[in-house]
Amino acid sequence: MDKIHKDLVKKYHTLAGQLGMTDEDKRALLSQYNVESSVDLSQHQLIDVCACLARELDKRDGRDSMDALRKRLIAVVGKFLLMCGKGEVTISYIKATACRSCGIREFNRIPRQRLRSLCFAYNDKIKDMIAVEKQYQKLRR
Repeated sequence: MDKIHKDLVKKYHTLAGQLGMTDEDKRALLSQYNVESSVDLSQHQLIDVCACLARELDKRDGRDSMDALRKRLIAVVGKFLLMCGKGEVTISYIKATACRSCGIREFNRIPRQRLRSLCFAYNDKIKDMIAVEKQYQKLRR
């Protein structure tokens, strides 16, 4: 099994897990392709299955969750910039910072998973900064 096929199988199982599919659901889906295991699917079949599962996930989560994730990212990046000593930061500056941190030119084109990972990363940075500040204050006393 080559790397591409292995990655597609991994993506299939990730999407199936995100959708909350049971083993029976997975077997029913795979039976449409006359296979018993996801490893037995061809790359083209895996691409089709993953696209179908991704569409289903988008339908379930909807556009609202993307907007909520974008707003959450804006809030956490804004808080991070304020903690770094930036004064008044505009929404465009916050969006530009988020885009630079993930290498994508347009804020609305940041994919769902990248939005989540950026939120977690900036939250971790904020927690680290707070911990360092507390430690510094302890040592100063």
